[in-house]
Amino acid sequence: MLQSATIKFLKDLKKNNNKPWFDKNRLVYQDAKADFAQLIQTIVDKHSKKDETIKDLKAKDCMFRINRDVRFAKDKSPYKNNFGASINRGGKKSVYAGYYFHCQPGEAFVGGGLWVPMPPDLKKVRQEIDYCFNEFKKILSSKQFKKVYGDISKDAEVSLVKVPQGFDKDNPAIEYIKLKSFLAMKRIDDKDLLSKDLIKTTLEAYDTLQPLIEFINRALGE
Repeated sequence: MLQSATIKFLKDLKKNNNKPWFDKNRLVYQDAKADFAQLIQTIVDKHSKKDETIKDLKAKDCMFRINRDVRFAKDKSPYKNNFGASINRGGKKSVYAGYYFHCQPGEAFVGGGLWVPMPPDLKKVRQEIDYCFNEFKKILSSKQFKKVYGDISKDAEVSLVKVPQGFDKDNPAIEYIKLKSFLAMKRIDDKDLLSKDLIKTTLEAYDTLQPLIEFINRALGE
């Protein structure tokens, strides 16, 4: 579970997203960051017993900076209103699929997958889905996957309108082949962020996601 002070800090930051306020509350931020890091390290240590590819990770290898890159953004708010961690083999900058934890009041979620891979890697995943669609479909149609995630995201922002070059529109896997990212997400209520069952809930989500992670990473060439 997370401390209530961590959630309060993120709520306060959303209302006061400016450097003077942040500097004044830097010690509060450091405590909140440490609380989140402890949660992520516990999750890594526990889930790595099932997924050994993440066994050497430290929380700092997974956590994203709270500072925003505003160089090309219309929104010049200097800070993110969330704590995020990407638990991938090789750390947050890895090209491999992995697990994600997004801590943001009102918009928290756990899950993961592969976010906007480079074209050569995207082609590999699409080919793997095409060649092994029965296996892929079995992963997504399992009772546990449907219970936790429903399906992977097919929102417009992660899916092409047209069929990718080299594939047929009548391909039975085409709705997945058209995807640009392969993501499964489970929403977490604010009360659950503070629950003693948060780690259990997260581990269940990651356990359920692991077969998909392994399928994608096999395509990328482990």
